[in-house]
Amino acid sequence: MATTHYKTNLKCNGCIAAVKPSLDAIEGLTAWEVDLASPEKELTAEINSEEVSEKIITAFSEAGYEASRK
Repeated sequence: MATTHYKTNLKCNGCIAAVKPSLDAIEGLTAWEVDLASPEKELTAEINSEEVSEKIITAFSEAGYEASRK
């Protein structure tokens, strides 16, 4: 298992709620958390494989948001 970090454009808990169903559905994403207080609105994720990283970015895009791996 690896910990990965992403810069996002989430702004509030409503934004997090919009991406939550998609993130929760990703197999291999075992835990995730968004720090809205950080300047980069950082998402920290525990993933089982590098393939999961691309799925996270896709889930953000499909929900109308952006995420890029740091």
